[in-house]
Amino acid sequence: MNYRPYQHIERRKSRQIHVGRVAVGGDAPITVQTMTNTPTEDVAATVAQIHRAERAGVDIVRVSCPDQPSALALKAIVRQVDVPIVADIHFHYKRAIEAAESGAACLRINPGNIGSAERVREVIRAARDHGCSMRIGVNAGSLEKHLLEKYGEPNPDALVESALEHAKILQDHDFHEFKISVKASDVFLAVAAYTQLAEVCDHPLHIGVTEAGGRRTGTVKSAIGLGNLLWAGIGDTVRVSLSDEPEEEVRVGWELLKSLGIRHRGVRIISCPSCARQGFDVIRTVQTLEDRLAHIETPLTLSIIGCVVNGPGEALMTDLGVTGGGAGRHMVYAAGKTDHTVPAEAMIEHIVELVERKAAALAAEQAPAKVAAE
Repeated sequence: MNYRPYQHIERRKSRQIHVGRVAVGGDAPITVQTMTNTPTEDVAATVAQIHRAERAGVDIVRVSCPDQPSALALKAIVRQVDVPIVADIHFHYKRAIEAAESGAACLRINPGNIGSAERVREVIRAARDHGCSMRIGVNAGSLEKHLLEKYGEPNPDALVESALEHAKILQDHDFHEFKISVKASDVFLAVAAYTQLAEVCDHPLHIGVTEAGGRRTGTVKSAIGLGNLLWAGIGDTVRVSLSDEPEEEVRVGWELLKSLGIRHRGVRIISCPSCARQGFDVIRTVQTLEDRLAHIETPLTLSIIGCVVNGPGEALMTDLGVTGGGAGRHMVYAAGKTDHTVPAEAMIEHIVELVERKAAALAAEQAPAKVAAE
């Protein structure tokens, strides 16, 4: 059953650019990004981490290039992964050129911070020659000195002014394949800056709350900040910044999009918080199923409810469902209707089998439509 949000989200109209083969902005799907944390020159470790992020559903991966070995390592990395790579560049223009030559699909750079006008021209020339787009990455923690002196502290006006100053440099060189981010660790500052920037330009926006914290804190902060922006139609690509593994950032990013009905991927589990009425251990069951079903990409819904109070009602709105019953047997629902019972000891394996079978059937149904669209 396809979930339909009660309120339609009208996306801000932005220009479309490309990060490699992935379209960003315009009517393209909102993409999910993450960033590696391995030493980039360690090609095997970096590729392995990107592969884990790919399995989680990442669309674009950023890789830090602080020195020449890192920038040159991109050549080996991009050959072994299926997603476009963004090279993270700070200050040194030669790293940007090397990254472009090594196959980066996008350069994360602030053109005003890499030196003379000639150096900027060289970077733009390299981007053009190698089909790279760019991301202007403004951060409240590293604003330019003249803006801090002007505004006294990081605020939305300062972040937006910085972004537009950098954008003008690229536009003055007739380079328009770029997106912008104006990140801050303060949720209110980030949301205000993005909202203000969205009103004064049509550049695609990469949204995020930077340095959000660990898995729990960072997820909550990102859900508040990015959820507000996405609900307002702002954002063309997202990164959830967590002090956690990149694949976890991807999973949280997807959950944000899925919760708002923006994109759908994998199994969406609707489960109760559990109580004394539960007929089975709901918490452990859901934890186990999240792990066992993580490999499924086809969108479908599964309800796991401990008792009959809400179980049948939730099952009406999901593809598959289980409700706790008595005498060691639980009711299984298919397409909202009671279907059969399953013994408690076999429940998890049975659910996994049902979900995998349903996902395969849905994928087969969707395949002809996908081929026709392509």
